[in-house]
Amino acid sequence: MIIVIDIGNTNIKIGVYDGEILKNSWRMATDVSKTADEYGVTLKNLLADRNVSPESIKGGILSSVIPQLNYTIEHMLSYHFNIRPLTVGAGIKTGLNIKYENPKELGSDRIVNSVACVKKYGAPCIVVDFGTATTYNVINGDGEFAGGCITLGVKSSVEALANSTAKLPRVELMRCSTAIGKTTVKNIQNGLYFSVVGQVNAIIKKIRQEINAPDATVVATGGLSELFLDDCDIDVVDRGLSLDGLKYLYYLNCADGAM
Repeated sequence: MIIVIDIGNTNIKIGVYDGEILKNSWRMATDVSKTADEYGVTLKNLLADRNVSPESIKGGILSSVIPQLNYTIEHMLSYHFNIRPLTVGAGIKTGLNIKYENPKELGSDRIVNSVACVKKYGAPCIVVDFGTATTYNVINGDGEFAGGCITLGVKSSVEALANSTAKLPRVELMRCSTAIGKTTVKNIQNGLYFSVVGQVNAIIKKIRQEINAPDATVVATGGLSELFLDDCDIDVVDRGLSLDGLKYLYYLNCADGAM
């Protein structure tokens, strides 16, 4: 079995694969103050809860948008699991032709999601990742990573609104059926919800026009992706996209299946 780890700004996603099959997955809060030992104990407890022995993990790969956590997680896997993990970054084989002016600027999370999207759904396709930031990743009809765009994340918008005003409350995000609200809370919820819906649909429409692919598959991922499925031009929600992408990259770069 192999372990895949996706270190995001808010959460760390972890998956264990037996061959091509995802056997178990977990999420934990991203915390740069934790030590390798603290992460190691937590991960061992999660594995034990699912009856997975650390000795059964023979290889690993990680993707990270938090550089200061890379060494911590790498050291944790080395010390607690005797694994030298592969890290998504410069020099790794992706199978994607990345049409970026400076490919080193491209976040590893976007690479991982794009690799998985092409493998699972084909090209052309668009990945909308509702994370701390909302990212749009575009793969054209030739299977090339054509670029994309980044906007403020949904939760970040909620926090910005609450922190920047004196009287507006922090609200729970929810799907809304009408734009007109009768309370301040509903006004905020409606405004947040439909501003995201309008943004997503407008950007998807524009991207499809620019790559001349009106039927490009749109795949949504991230913690809030399911919230917007009904009102956005989204074909499928795939919460496990990043884990599958890491699995594909591991086997692409480690022909012997272990590292």
